Amino acid sequence: MRELGPAIGRRKFLALSAGAIAVPLVPRYSFAASAIATPLHGLSAFGKLKYAPDFANFDYVNVDAPKGGTFNYGPSQWLYNQNPYTFNTLNSFVAKGDAPPRMEICFDSLMSGALDEPDSIYGLVASTVTISPDRNSFTFALRPEARFHDGSPLTAEDAAFTYRLFREKGHPDLLLPLRELSDAVAVDPNRLKLTFSGKQSDRTILEVATFPILSKAYFDRTAFDSSRLEAPLSSGPYKVGLVRPGQTLEYERVADYWGRDLPVNRGSYNFDRLRLEFYGDRQAAFEAFKKGEVLFREEATSRIWATGYDFPALNDGKVVKREFLSEKRPAMQAIAMNQRRERFRDVRVRRAIALCFDFEWTNKSLFYGLYNRSQSCFERSEFKASGTPGPQELALLEPLRDKVLPEVFAEAYSLPASDGTGRDRKLLGEARRLMIDAGWKLSGRVFTNDSGETFKLEILVDDEGFVRIYSPWVESMKAIGFDASIRMVDSAQHQARQADFDFDLISMALLFSPTPTREGLDGIFHSRSASLAGSRNLTGTADPAIDALVEAIDEVEDRGQLTNVLRALDRVLRSRMDWIPSWYSANHRVAFWDMFGFKEPKPDFGFATETLWWFDKDKAAAIGKG
Repeated sequence: MRELGPAIGRRKFLALSAGAIAVPLVPRYSFAASAIATPLHGLSAFGKLKYAPDFANFDYVNVDAPKGGTFNYGPSQWLYNQNPYTFNTLNSFVAKGDAPPRMEICFDSLMSGALDEPDSIYGLVASTVTISPDRNSFTFALRPEARFHDGSPLTAEDAAFTYRLFREKGHPDLLLPLRELSDAVAVDPNRLKLTFSGKQSDRTILEVATFPILSKAYFDRTAFDSSRLEAPLSSGPYKVGLVRPGQTLEYERVADYWGRDLPVNRGSYNFDRLRLEFYGDRQAAFEAFKKGEVLFREEATSRIWATGYDFPALNDGKVVKREFLSEKRPAMQAIAMNQRRERFRDVRVRRAIALCFDFEWTNKSLFYGLYNRSQSCFERSEFKASGTPGPQELALLEPLRDKVLPEVFAEAYSLPASDGTGRDRKLLGEARRLMIDAGWKLSGRVFTNDSGETFKLEILVDDEGFVRIYSPWVESMKAIGFDASIRMVDSAQHQARQADFDFDLISMALLFSPTPTREGLDGIFHSRSASLAGSRNLTGTADPAIDALVEAIDEVEDRGQLTNVLRALDRVLRSRMDWIPSWYSANHRVAFWDMFGFKEPKPDFGFATETLWWFDKDKAAAIGKG
């Protein structure tokens, strides 16, 4: 699953324009007056920081965790241009190419987040940050002991260079939040000043202060492109070790890591090695797990979870199968319909396609009842709209009334439940009626337009499991008149075609920040990302009402106002059906060889097994893995 918005564990992921619609909100000032012109050890979007300036460590870590061992796993979350199935570059910060997941763990940032707070960051490379009186400049005091892995100092000039580089050439998840960055300047070797235009959100800094810092010296002599399998010089708790292109990659813990005793790091990064094995499909990865070649697995296939966990190591108690609560973060798993292709621009067409997917039958017949139907772009959160709009939502939506569909002002739009047969005649009949209303005619058994062109529709996938899931959907679409098909490609081609928007329909799963920011949502929903290659705006949405609501996030003063803005946005998104919401699970379903320690309960806003767990040599010896 892609992370979007602050990936609060260590890294983070992802202004009314001329002619946009004004949405009424109170003036914005997220940072209290007492915080201005004062060196601060941390920043929070709303309210007070949990941890005082003299905090020793985060509450959810085990400061006595032993160091050692190897964590061989397949990451279930990834950022930027990362690909869990293969890799052909070690530059994770550009739009093109396929980088291995967790490359960001090799790089330090100015500040780092806490997994038990929804919107706070604390000093890492920077010991403090000072906000200017106009709230447009932020001066970071960098720790003089910060070092790259070759022993060279990490300076303000490196950080300034990084921000300028990302603003010009970075992956869209890095580039878009820097849109209002006016300048990044090294005041001296240990002081960095970031200055914004004044059009930025007060919370922009929470996003950009957690970006990885690159070495200026390294990239002065090395092109910042996507084609290299040379690891860039880094500074974090791990560095790249073993590399077998497209097959295996190891991150080695840096024993003399300069920041190992900082409060934001203490008790974390316990494994000597993080080993990633890359498999062409999920079944191959599962077979490797059963053999003990992979030690930790988050199960993404309901069929395997329901029927596959019956093998000797599990039955002998060597493997643990259990669930952990999901994070208190909004999530979206959905199908994007590419409106850069004209035939998908009519909302009636999009709704017709959505009605052909029978979730109830799929969940019963293919998912073993393990999933819930998703209806929202902010599922599992308070940001999901329900019922009719309340007064605060109406205040946001009324100025947009002539720009949105009437359903926005009624009950939040939801896809109807089917009869569970796999061919609900009522819903398929409604889908056919919508297509005819949209101007498509049935010529024989196929929809055609006035030019005689058939309605071709192709779902792009990169895993056999999705072929299994989507084939009944394709058959239902064919039954009412679509010329529908599935195209399966390899993972690298899938990622390249997604980045270039070369598809009809494609699925994507996203995990948002617990406190979504305008910067985080720009890259998915705002018109400014619709033509930006590599962005998450897979649908090509460019709608002034959505733009206005995304930009209204800049103006909120508290979480209540944020909730109302996002609920209003959710109503508009759901009525448009740019994304077909798919399904979600309330828990992480994981299995692991019983050789690890971890502290419970897990923190509310992250599941960072590779950074918080540790190798337990006694447990490992007991199962023959010592």
